[in-house]
Amino acid sequence: MHRYHPDLAERSVPRYTSYPTAAAFKPLPDAHADALAAVAVDTPISLYLHIPYCHEICWYCGCNTGALGRPERMDSYLAALEGEIARVGGAVRAPVGSVHFGGGSPNAMQPAAFLALSKTLRRHFMIADDAEWAVEIDPRHFSLGTAESYAAAGVTRLSIGAQTFSPQVQARIGRLQPWRQIAQAMSDARDAGIARFNLDLMYGLPDQTLDDVAATISAALLLAPDRVAMFGYAHMPQLLPRQRRIDESLLPDAEARFWQSALAHDLLLEAGFEAIGFDHFARPEDSLARAAREGTLRRNFQGFTDDRATTLIGLGASAISQFDGLFLQNEKHVGSYRVGAANGLLMGTRGLVRTPEDRMRGALIERLLCTGRVDVAEIAAEHGQSSHALIADLDQLGELTERGLATTRGSTVTVTPIGRPYARLIAAVFDTALQARQGRFSKAV
Repeated sequence: MHRYHPDLAERSVPRYTSYPTAAAFKPLPDAHADALAAVAVDTPISLYLHIPYCHEICWYCGCNTGALGRPERMDSYLAALEGEIARVGGAVRAPVGSVHFGGGSPNAMQPAAFLALSKTLRRHFMIADDAEWAVEIDPRHFSLGTAESYAAAGVTRLSIGAQTFSPQVQARIGRLQPWRQIAQAMSDARDAGIARFNLDLMYGLPDQTLDDVAATISAALLLAPDRVAMFGYAHMPQLLPRQRRIDESLLPDAEARFWQSALAHDLLLEAGFEAIGFDHFARPEDSLARAAREGTLRRNFQGFTDDRATTLIGLGASAISQFDGLFLQNEKHVGSYRVGAANGLLMGTRGLVRTPEDRMRGALIERLLCTGRVDVAEIAAEHGQSSHALIADLDQLGELTERGLATTRGSTVTVTPIGRPYARLIAAVFDTALQARQGRFSKAV
């Protein structure tokens, strides 16, 4: 059952991949070395590497990326990145449990360059033999040779940006890629020995209809992915100039977006997937679904994850690190990053020192979004804080509980089944740092 609330669906609200969100980051140019030195040597960490180039730029994209153009741009960037890897790896002696490549399009790198980068990582970090290596790819530029180099590097999972299989919608977002192209990329990867696949889809795209969503889900199921993400398109042309190429008059309104999301949810559940949080789905045997059932699901800068590491180290331009009590983001501008990293600098420039209250509220929001339920008094006790402020926040849930989207019992708040699409709004009640300026965050649904 789904229930559309037009006033709620239209609100802007963070996605809460962190708390406070990256919108609150400020200059912190001297924090990097101390943060790395404080990483516990016996606690597993995760690595994220950002590749800020694509062969071509899609109009909807909100990532920090640019067109590759000359191959020399990638060469000089990778040289700088390898320098950062050596410096950071030399300062951190903790074991690495997972490695994730994002972008941009990591497969904008030549296969030999990717293999060389993987060897550099293993040389400077203690990467576990059973670590998961995941790579986001653009299937339009993927070959059997690329798949084989990834497998040789130890890649175990691919995340594939499909967005939609509707040709007319693809044309509206500058991303033409037939279904057979994605099927071939996955077939090549499987032949090379890569067995796990995530498929990223979107709703709320220009000229998109319910029929398009249904057809896209049907086509996606033929590919047999292990996980599917169904993201709502966030149209923010004032922040992302490339989105100005999208015709706003063709964007679905809030009600159409809601029912597109609801239809995708129902079709994926009917196909045997389990709903993970508010926009992810996984097959019951997948580790993400197991984490959700076991209560160990987490949410960080990479979204919903089964990664239990509490320290995430970001490498590359704009990459974000999560340390104990600190968020730190590398220099965003690729040219400035390249110059600084090539000159031996640690590139963390902006971030946020989290107060004890920030950490308490972040844990509350994370648990609420991951499990759909949280005892605010229990969270406060876990962090050695008073629960008075959190319990007072429960009073602000009145509008949402009256509509049946959430329930409260004592100090526990629960997201109801019809409240799932509005989970971020429920979480926002506990966000004292929220600046809900129109256009700063994506729509609630």
